[in-house]
Amino acid sequence: MPAVHPITDPDDERLGDYRALTDLELRTRWEPPNGLFIAEGELVLRRALRAGYRPRSYLIDAKRADQLADLPDDAPVYTATPAVLERATGFHVHRGVLASFHRLPLRSADDVLAGARRVAILEDVNNHTNIGAVFRGAAALGIDAVLLSPTCADPLYRRSVRVSMGEVFAVPYARIEPWPDGLDQVRAAGFTVLALTPAPDAVPIQRLKPDQRERAALLLGAEGPGLSRHALAASDVGVRIPMRRNVDSLNVAAAAAVAFWELSRDDDPG
Repeated sequence: MPAVHPITDPDDERLGDYRALTDLELRTRWEPPNGLFIAEGELVLRRALRAGYRPRSYLIDAKRADQLADLPDDAPVYTATPAVLERATGFHVHRGVLASFHRLPLRSADDVLAGARRVAILEDVNNHTNIGAVFRGAAALGIDAVLLSPTCADPLYRRSVRVSMGEVFAVPYARIEPWPDGLDQVRAAGFTVLALTPAPDAVPIQRLKPDQRERAALLLGAEGPGLSRHALAASDVGVRIPMRRNVDSLNVAAAAAVAFWELSRDDDPG
């Protein structure tokens, strides 16, 4: 373990990366422009390390320092009491483990499509909890990559990473622009763009033809408004999840998980 640096002052300048972690607007202005993100919890931290993200620093509850004694020694370890952690970050760090990481260069859409058989495409999904849950479902249920419209939330925001349990590190992703004309790029790569919609004339997803399932790009919209009419017009096939009891739709992350499972149900999970 690298040298441990106890911190007793929540205003210590060495904790600059961890200031006001609950202030979304501030973090959005600070993290992506500076090429950083915050990981919360030991499991997430270790998954970030395994995925090749380079740590900038660690901030750990002093009582938990020994359990992380095997951390690589390429970044400083700061320890503090729970009270100091809370005053510095703005919330009770109940997992007791935070880390600041350098981001990797964002991959291009062509790059992530080249190695994929099945992808998810998100339009205007700006809720960080939903982003994290979609990535977790994608990792578990056979989705090889995720493409994000320009207005989607940051998958590496702390809440997204935490909700995904670090699976945002396991699924390649890219931004796709312009929108929705960039869907032509997906189609040119050999994918069928499937727009998930509650429209009654959409094809029940379990009745897709084999060639439509083979290289599927599942297009999902934001909570509430769903897919824009422009995105629907740019897709190849509208698909729906059959509902009962007059329920018209599911949360986007729940709908994604159902659709991901259906598209990958014949795979050997290995």
